[in-house]
Amino acid sequence: MRLLSVNLGRRTHVPYSDHPEGVTGIDKRPTDAAVRVSAPGPKGIGASGLAGDDVCNTRHHGGNDQAVYAMAREDLDDWERELGRTLSNGSFGENFTTVGIDVSGALVGERWRVGSELVLEVTSGRIPCRTFQGHLGEERWVKRFTQKGAPGAYLRVIEPGEVRAGDSVEILHRPDHEVTVAFLFRAVTTRRDLLPQLLAAGEALHPEELEQARAYVAKRGG
Repeated sequence: MRLLSVNLGRRTHVPYSDHPEGVTGIDKRPTDAAVRVSAPGPKGIGASGLAGDDVCNTRHHGGNDQAVYAMAREDLDDWERELGRTLSNGSFGENFTTVGIDVSGALVGERWRVGSELVLEVTSGRIPCRTFQGHLGEERWVKRFTQKGAPGAYLRVIEPGEVRAGDSVEILHRPDHEVTVAFLFRAVTTRRDLLPQLLAAGEALHPEELEQARAYVAKRGG
């Protein structure tokens, strides 16, 4: 299990951005340099956890609970076959492209050590948006990505550190529940009846999804 590439994005003006100024940092490219990763601050204030990586719409992206976005190279390869086109590392706007890890099958609260210093914790899956669809240039992309159900994972920073392409990834901890990123993604998109089951992951959940699950349960009387 290793980090195939570390990908950084620069602020770019595009017509499809969901930012009011029409800018986005979704076009991420691999770098050979070492990159410092740390907690960026709360959502709405903090942006990316990676130094040198731009997140423009901090209302919907970035912050401590979405500090890093990881995607498995195996999932990109699967999309390459389906779409009939090449997808380079970073094509989905991911910061980390991994190999040998079932990223969407990771448990919420699972902890990874990347390289010798960085420790991350899985929080949630990526919800597709208009900017993502515009970036890929694929018709009905939001629906297709949702139906596939392999969203990749957002992670929060537990211990900061430097990483670079080729670093090993070690699973340090797997929590005692069955809430995977893929299951969570299904619950918050197409199967809201599954929301109560997310509560098994507790405070490890992204706060917004924990709130969704609690509100769903409360509305239905527990």
